[in-house]
Amino acid sequence: MTSPAVNSRDLPHPTREEIRLEGVLHALSDPLRLQIARELAAVGDELSCSHFDLPVTKSTTTHHFRVLRESGVIQQVYRGTAKMNGLRKDDLDGLFPGLLDALLDAAARQAVRLGGA
Repeated sequence: MTSPAVNSRDLPHPTREEIRLEGVLHALSDPLRLQIARELAAVGDELSCSHFDLPVTKSTTTHHFRVLRESGVIQQVYRGTAKMNGLRKDDLDGLFPGLLDALLDAAARQAVRLGGA
């Protein structure tokens, strides 16, 4: 069960114990969600939703962030009016050692192979 929202600006997240491997793999199976995770990992800090320049509508962008949050890949918090996103690397590494690094490394190698960055 996900943690309930405390107030209207708190977003529900799964606890560390609730994060499931299949949920993480599903969330990162989408190229845009994988791109978001790669950017967060590269920066190593929180980024606002508006930082990401995704080639989709705002509602689709919101959907991608929700899938990442509900699967436990990212943590979202409001800081003022900005919704900030951070990779839950410690939680993911604790549950699935090496998985996140392996997926991000494979995605980077694929991007180079296919001519992307």
